[in-house]
Amino acid sequence: MWGGRTGALLWVSKLRPTGVVWRGPLNCNVASLAGSSSPQCWNCGGLGGPLRGDRFFCPQCRALQPPDPTRDYFSLMDCNHSFRVDTAKLQHRYQELQRLVHPDFFSQRSQTEKDFSEKHSTLVNDAYKTLLAPLSRGLYLVS
Repeated sequence: MWGGRTGALLWVSKLRPTGVVWRGPLNCNVASLAGSSSPQCWNCGGLGGPLRGDRFFCPQCRALQPPDPTRDYFSLMDCNHSFRVDTAKLQHRYQELQRLVHPDFFSQRSQTEKDFSEKHSTLVNDAYKTLLAPLSRGLYLVS
């Protein structure tokens, strides 16, 4: 009905004829979200994606979200920002997070989720190793 040049102009300008509902793009990509301040899911475009709860999954489509680059190791591993760390709690949290984001659990998912899973798993491993050893924990606290 509104094809060709007229349809393209309507799409670009976001104008719509009477009775036509414009829903906007259904998906968004991670690159377009990089500069965005509103948390959106890369998969479904839903609000509240990467910044809710444990920050791993979209509450609407349950897709694994990209790792939060601003999150530090202490908050990731649910530890106090101090030199003293409960290693039993740290190990429990490590196992809990690996059950959530380990790449083996994402073998049947999209390539994007597989990549995010690898990044999350690497981040969890690095956080665990850093906070487990007193010397590396101290150096991380100082930096």
